[in-house]
Amino acid sequence: MNPKKSLGQHWLHDYASLTAMVEAGEVGTTDTVVEVGPGLGTLTKKLVEAAREVIAIELDELLAVNLKGRVGAKNLSVEQKNVLEYDFSSVEPGYKVVANIPYYLTSNLIRTLLEASNPPSVMALLVQKEVAERIVAKPGQMSILSVSVQFYAEAKLLQVVPAELFTPPPKVDSQIIQIKRHNEPLFTDVDVDQFFKVVKAGFSEKRKKLRSSLSGALNISKDEVDSWLSKAGINPDSRAQELTLNDWHMLCTNSR
Repeated sequence: MNPKKSLGQHWLHDYASLTAMVEAGEVGTTDTVVEVGPGLGTLTKKLVEAAREVIAIELDELLAVNLKGRVGAKNLSVEQKNVLEYDFSSVEPGYKVVANIPYYLTSNLIRTLLEASNPPSVMALLVQKEVAERIVAKPGQMSILSVSVQFYAEAKLLQVVPAELFTPPPKVDSQIIQIKRHNEPLFTDVDVDQFFKVVKAGFSEKRKKLRSSLSGALNISKDEVDSWLSKAGINPDSRAQELTLNDWHMLCTNSR
């Protein structure tokens, strides 16, 4: 079973790292766990021992067909499909996601899960170390990804997994990140679509000041943008990466 570069397959066999993944997912005997990209099933084997039910979603047909035989567990079901097209509403509410995911899939998958009508309560993901750091970034280094994750959840950096522990080794180190959904919405009065419309507009030209990026992306005058920013208490010379979640909330509220 040779890894396919086109699918970003890097298989992890390190016992300590696999154990840390299960612990990061806070997997218990009553839990349903979704694993994305199980590959050869090294993580799957640990998950079926810890959880009540494991749903493994694998795009590679050959790996999907062979997974049940490799793992040999009655509490494992395998879905051969693209995870971005998977219907998460079919999973028991409160499920958890534990996965060593291909780097190219990271941002899209995290947003898909966070924005799902039935989102996971906890995610434990093994991702590129640089991406993990971007997710937990503070104002000054924020991005659309960090705003998106922190809007819905609390993110925490955990164990670093060196590249040499994978087969084949990727070019960079990875890191386990735990993403735990907020028990209550961060803001109760926000229109989510409007919020992210404003955020995306603000980040549309990161090197420009907010006045220019918002004006250009939303096709409105700079004078109107200045009025929004003033009402929200935000310096018009600020850049998108400098804003806090509360700043975006205030800006969104005053942009209606």
